[in-house]
Amino acid sequence: MIINRLLFVVLVLLFDLSVVNAQQVIIRDPVISKMVGDVSAANLENLVRKLVSFNTRHTLSDTLSKKTGIGAARTWIKSEFERYGEMGGGHLQVSYDAFTQKADGKRIINPSVLKNVIAVLPGTDPSDKRILLVCGHYDSRVTDVMNVKDFAPGANDDASGVAGVLEMARVMSKSRFNSTIMFVAMVGEEQGLYGAANLAKRAKEEGWDIHLVMNNDMIGNSYGMETDIKNNTMVRVFSEGVPSVETKEEATLRQSIGAENDGMARQASRYIKEVGERYVDNLTVKLVYRRDRFLRGGDHTPFSLQGFTAVRITEMNEDFNRQHQDVRTENGFKYGDLPEYVDYGYLQRITRMNLSVLSNLALSPREPENVIMLTSALTNKTTLKWGAPKGKLPSGYYVLIRETTSPVWEKKIFVNDTSAIIPYSKDNYFFGVQSTDTDGHESLIIVPKPGR
Repeated sequence: MIINRLLFVVLVLLFDLSVVNAQQVIIRDPVISKMVGDVSAANLENLVRKLVSFNTRHTLSDTLSKKTGIGAARTWIKSEFERYGEMGGGHLQVSYDAFTQKADGKRIINPSVLKNVIAVLPGTDPSDKRILLVCGHYDSRVTDVMNVKDFAPGANDDASGVAGVLEMARVMSKSRFNSTIMFVAMVGEEQGLYGAANLAKRAKEEGWDIHLVMNNDMIGNSYGMETDIKNNTMVRVFSEGVPSVETKEEATLRQSIGAENDGMARQASRYIKEVGERYVDNLTVKLVYRRDRFLRGGDHTPFSLQGFTAVRITEMNEDFNRQHQDVRTENGFKYGDLPEYVDYGYLQRITRMNLSVLSNLALSPREPENVIMLTSALTNKTTLKWGAPKGKLPSGYYVLIRETTSPVWEKKIFVNDTSAIIPYSKDNYFFGVQSTDTDGHESLIIVPKPGR
């Protein structure tokens, strides 16, 4: 392991700051690699087709039938989580997050009992209270958002995301991690992000220490018919810049150091790019510096609005002839979000990316605390100081460096102390600090605040 560490440090130190792409880390944890390899395209297809078999998963559809409607779908999802828990040694804690959604005069006609389905894999370190949440939404719709009866397969939107969450739970429940991982199938997304809004509100009120929310919404389509582009090697990660809950004091600090592009969601997206590309071959993670797409929304947004770090993961090319469409044939073209149009190899690749990020982060030490960049002297060097994290002690830290115009971190320097003097000017570069252990599991990145 010491040899691997030295090799990794040499590779990082040799990395040229002029390179624009995120740093390419050669070392991989074989345990994570094994889990990544266990993600099955065949399993993912079976899961998608099973979800489609419920005819419709409209949020307000039948809750009594055992074969069709939202009730049958959530019962089956819960049973799958429970089955994976038994296969993995009984560690998964499976439950409904049930709540009554008030009528809104728009897409909820009458007060309705809605249920998210949650499987929790508790962390093994009692001092590590971090929660990592990965989700997709299991409700579906056709053209008329209030149509609760017609066939609404929702194969890509979003059986693909739920299938990915289920497959991650199946693979990861066999292992143990420092921090807690929460696998969630959300309800009510198409009616107004209601399932996510309820869970985010609950998390805030109960003081959950959520460090990352990864919302997977439409991760199975690789072909954009409108542009005639097929791309099964790229995935988009959307992240907000300025945090939704930023205070006036935080805004003043951000403006003073030029950190408009350095909120925690942006740091998380950079982390996803680095780790995802490290473990998943033939994958490029494209960072989109927006909270979401135009005219659409996703289940990560309610968490952002509650102050949690949340991002949206979605396919590179959307096919709008499949989304929110009545299943029909017109002029020889078959419309509808059907399972035969999902690219299961592509879905496998994105699921593997999610799993690698969750595993690497869940095995890492917590982030360093009180990260400060000293600004008391005029100098062309940069002095950084920080405190060790609580819980699992790191074997060292990485100082990350990038040009102020670069979207991603460009250089990583390993240090084994809680301070560093870097021969790069604080006026010309951005800096970050993350904890790491002996196996190369890094924490999320903390941007330093100016101090004396």
